[in-house]
This record gives sequence, C-alpha cells and structure tokens, in this order.
Amino acid sequence: MVIGIDIGCTTTKAVAAENSKIIGTVKTKAYDAITSASGALGKIIMENNIDISQIKKLIITGAGSVKIKRNIFGIETYKIDEISSIGLGGMYLAGREGIVITNIGTGTSIIEADKDKITHLGGTGIGGGTIVGLAKELIKSTTFDHILNLAEHGDITNVDLLIEDISDSGISFLNNKTTASNFGKMLDSANREDMAIGILNMVYQVIGMISVFAAKSRNTNNIVITGNGSKNPVGKKILEEISAIYNIGFEFPSNAEYATAIGAALSKEDLHKSVEKE
Repeated sequence: MVIGIDIGCTTTKAVAAENSKIIGTVKTKAYDAITSASGALGKIIMENNIDISQIKKLIITGAGSVKIKRNIFGIETYKIDEISSIGLGGMYLAGREGIVITNIGTGTSIIEADKDKITHLGGTGIGGGTIVGLAKELIKSTTFDHILNLAEHGDITNVDLLIEDISDSGISFLNNKTTASNFGKMLDSANREDMAIGILNMVYQVIGMISVFAAKSRNTNNIVITGNGSKNPVGKKILEEISAIYNIGFEFPSNAEYATAIGAALSKEDLHKSVEKE
C-alpha cells in the first residue's frame, strides 16, 4: 500500500492506494506542514482500518512538502513535484490521457498531461486564497462555507457592470447579461451577499477565461477541473456559463479535490526523490 499526501497552504489531503486503486481519502487542516502531514497520515490509517505495517511508502507533494526532511513515523518517505502529481491525478480521474487540467487551489495552475509528458502551461495567483482574502475585508468573513452561503443569496447586478448597463444589445457573441466589468457598478446599496457573489464571480471568471485560452491553444474543447475549487457549487455554475459562451466543456470528476494526492500515490518510482538525500 502507498499513501500519497498533498500538503497545501491550508489543507492537507491524503489518499491510500493499493494495486493502483484508491481505497481511502481524508483531509485535514493545519498551518504547520509536519503537523498536517502527520495528522493526515494518522487520520487515513484510523478511518480506513489500515495497519501501519501495510504501508510500503509515503509520497508527499505540495507546497508544504519542502518542510519534510526525514521519514515520517519511520516509513520510507519520498517527494514528487506538484505539477507531476496534478497531471497524474487528473489523468486518473478523467480516465484518459492527453488532457488539459485546471487545478484550483489557493491559486490556480493549468497543466497539459499526457502519458509521456506533463507540462505546466501557466496559471494565475487568483484562486481560493483570493476569495478568502477579499471576503475578510469586504464582508468580514473568512469561513468558506459562510462565504458560499452569502453568495448564493447575492445579486450580481448590484456589483458588476453588465453589457446591458452600457449597450442596448449584446457585443459581438456576448449577450447583454455578460459581465463588462467585475465590481464595475458596486452600488451603495450592495450588501454582503452581493459582494460575496461579486468576489466569486470575478475569481471564477478569471479562472474560466484563462482555461478557455489554454484549451484553445492546445486544440482541445475540454478542461478537467481539479483541486479544492472544483467542488464549489457557485464557482461550478459560473464556469458552466463560460462553457456555454465559448463552447469549452468543463469536467468535474469525482474526488477531484484529491487529484494531487492521488497523483502522488500512483506516481512511478523514477519520479520520486528520497527525503533523506536532501
């Protein structure tokens, strides 16, 4: 059995894999990488009734993995770079190769993944961290579920400038309900709910558009969405609106939030780097 652990900036995810199949997933939150990795390992062992002697090795990835300098709990521990992990995990979840992946985490990265090569196409600093950071100042909330709840009851027309606000008809192939400027209207009467949907709309529209450009540059009409941001129902709706405009399909596979940890757990030996050799 192999355990893959993705140590992120705020959330750490772990998956257990045996015979190239995922048999368990967990996530924890801690700002200290060692505490987070150890906690995720302990949690996946307990929740899936795994005997520690069954674990052949741990493969860690993510921003926090640089903090791990030795084996965890005496289990052979290796590292794999995050881009490779996302590519491998994305292909596993999509069930095919030759795909473009948009991984939405604290920021957003876009990756092209094939069996022979995984390429980092680029990305943006816009992501979940942007949502929480802006929400802290604009609506005095940092709890993601609370932000989503507010957004679901918000009115975007009180915050964003739409094409209908500046034109009697659509512009080019865009209809009059399309955003002309994020936060470009911002009425004095806009409430917390309106600002919450404004934040999410801006973040996911940016992510959606750079994904569209990436897809078109790689001659594909599909983007696989992974990372924590893949399970955001408000964000998913915004991406689907972009999909309808640009004829680009966004796929949201099951367990997409665990893609990076899955990729680590299923990675090949030649991609690993022992923590003891650093």
